[in-house]
Amino acid sequence: MTTSSAPVAPVDHTAALVAQSALLAAALDGGDLAAPVAGCPGWDVGRLVRHVGGAHRWTEEIVRTRATGPVPEDINDPDAYAAVPDAALAGWFTEGAGALAAALRDAGPDAPLWTVAPGGTARFWARRMTYETAVHRYDVATALGVPYELDAAVARSGLDEWTEFSVLPQVFESPRALADLLRPGRTLWLRTTADSGAGEGAGWVLDLGGREPVRRPAAPGERATVTVTGTPADLLLLMYGRLTPGSAGIEVTGDVAAFNSWLYEVSSWLRIE
Repeated sequence: MTTSSAPVAPVDHTAALVAQSALLAAALDGGDLAAPVAGCPGWDVGRLVRHVGGAHRWTEEIVRTRATGPVPEDINDPDAYAAVPDAALAGWFTEGAGALAAALRDAGPDAPLWTVAPGGTARFWARRMTYETAVHRYDVATALGVPYELDAAVARSGLDEWTEFSVLPQVFESPRALADLLRPGRTLWLRTTADSGAGEGAGWVLDLGGREPVRRPAAPGERATVTVTGTPADLLLLMYGRLTPGSAGIEVTGDVAAFNSWLYEVSSWLRIE
């Protein structure tokens, strides 16, 4: 299936991963690790940080060993890393992020290895862990009441990843769930605002009018079934369920029900976690 899109400025995802991890660790300073995390119901900040730190360590093993197949993981186990004392959690988290960044730099972006989706190189994991960290940093920031900002270029690259995944059959719960979204003429436009650094009207169109989803740039004079407009950071958080179509700064025009149905189905891979 087609996965072309409007050009996205290159991002050094290893550097972005280090920066996002440092900001997450800094947000923990003096914070209540027992504070509940709205974006991950039933979790508190301590469990969330252990989850992300565990994901970093799992990915570091994949990259360091150049794994050619799945590596066992327990990052969703509530008891995983429970032995790490709260007082040491920020340091433990920073250590894991640093080890992952070192493994990525040692491997180089084109090193072949196992990935959970098409990609098959270390570049995939540098990008994936950047957004795993950036979105969960938002969770930590909102739980602890500290400011959150995400660079527009980094957020656009995260949207590029999301939309790239969104046309893969394996992200849907079933072939039927995917088929139910396809309607003649149905298109969804994720449209970034002018202050994104990419120009007014930039973004991605998800064309659901054929036998399979297609990702493409917006055409001149595009009129989509539903258009969702916002900054790259807000649109990224919307995709990950941290914001809603009614959140300040996000505008949805057209068939809102079609957008909600698409977002629910295309987020199946997140609900599996």
